[in-house]
Parts: sequence; C-alpha cells; structure tokens
Amino acid sequence: MQKKENKVVKYILIGICVLFLFVMLVLPLCYIISIALGSGIKTYLVAITDKYTIKAMKLTIIATLWALAVNMFFGLSAAWCLTRFDFRGKKVISTLIDLPLTISPVIAGLVFLLTYGRQSVLYPLFDELGISVIFAVPGVVLATIFVTFPYISREIIPVLNTIGTNEEEAAALMGMNGFTIFRKITFPHIRWAFLFGVVLCTARAMGEFGAVSVLSGHLRGLTNTLPLHVEVLYQGYDFTGAFAVSSLLVIMAVVILILRNILEKK
Repeated sequence: MQKKENKVVKYILIGICVLFLFVMLVLPLCYIISIALGSGIKTYLVAITDKYTIKAMKLTIIATLWALAVNMFFGLSAAWCLTRFDFRGKKVISTLIDLPLTISPVIAGLVFLLTYGRQSVLYPLFDELGISVIFAVPGVVLATIFVTFPYISREIIPVLNTIGTNEEEAAALMGMNGFTIFRKITFPHIRWAFLFGVVLCTARAMGEFGAVSVLSGHLRGLTNTLPLHVEVLYQGYDFTGAFAVSSLLVIMAVVILILRNILEKK
C-alpha cells in the first residue's frame, strides 16, 4: 500500500515538473523559433546578418570577454584570500561579493551613472583625459563586470573550504613556492568549479539587460548589446527581426547549458 502511495505522489510531482517546464521554458522557446522562421529562412538570415546585429553581437562578446578576464582574476584572488587568511573585515568582504546578487541591476546601473556621469566629481578628470564611461563601451563593460563578479568566486570558495590546507602546508614545508603550490596542488582541485563558474559568468554576461540598458544610452550600432538590440527591434515593430536575434541568444543559452551539464558531471 505504501509503495502505491509513493508511486502516485512521484508521478504527480513528475507531471507537475514537466508541465511547469513545458509552459515556462519549452513553449516560449518553440514560439521564438517559429516566429523567427515564420517569414522564411531568407528573412531570418537577413535579420541575423544585419550590420546592427553584427555590431551588437561583437559588443556582447567584447563585454563578456572583459567580464571573464576580470572575474577570473578577481574570483581566484577573492576565493584564495577568504579561505586561506584570517583578518578583520573578512565577513564584510564576503558580504560585499554577494552585493550584485541582492540588488536590482537597474539600481546598479543608476549607481554607476551617478558615479561616472556629468554630475559626478570624477567627470572633469575623465573629460580632461578624454575617457567616456557613460553611454560608451566602457560603461557597458563596467556594468557587465559588476553583475557577474560573484559567480566564479562563489563556485571556488566551497571547494577550497572542503579540501582544507593540509596538502598546501605540506608542500610549503617541502620548499615549494606559492605559485608552484597553487599550480600543482590547489588548482587541480578547483579546476572544475572554476570552469563551472566561468560558464555561469558567461551566461549572465551575455543575457544582461538592466544595468547595461541604463549605462548604454541605447546608441544603435555603438552601445547596444544583443538583448538591447532585441528590445530596439521589438519596439520598432520588427517582430521577425526581434525574434530572429532572440534565437541567437537561445542558441547561446543551449550551448552554455550543455557545457554546464558536462561540467556538473565532472
């Protein structure tokens, strides 16, 4: 009797999960693809090879690569610092790392707008040096870095806490320097967590909208990333183009999802 009840509950829960995933994920994705290809493959190819789409894709890739470069260095440094050293203010730093996860990206964009905009005390210095942050590519990159920097460090920190310091201390007693210890002992333990964090960081960077929207100024062909370009096309009633460009983000998301599943197994 107990087995029958468990099976009933199990199949009900499975049915709820499948139905929810179908309604929330599969159905919208299928709708995007059907609309994108609804006017024919030729129209689809014209939309995704448009010069503004290409420029938006290039900017998305540039912002993502900058975010990865900065966050890989910051993530490793922060994780090493928080797990291998004790110091005053350690909990404060750990809390600040999670800040992008707790505040709205739009608010983050407004903060950077106030910090580096014309009303900022820093603006005369940037203006004198000829550096444009707001409504320029540096602002897009800065916003992307901000919203993605917790992901790599938060994947590495639990692994470093789990493995402890015994192997590293033994290597230090045997005369290894810090870099050799990290390269031969520490990094092999954290490499899969590190790569998993890189995948999450990439996915977040490519899909960022809120903070980038505030700082970009929506300059078509200059500061629009792919998500912003989709919004411009949709508001311009170019629905086929908007869904076609959206399908590029869907394809990227599927590729990242496959990589994530592979790394989870590792």
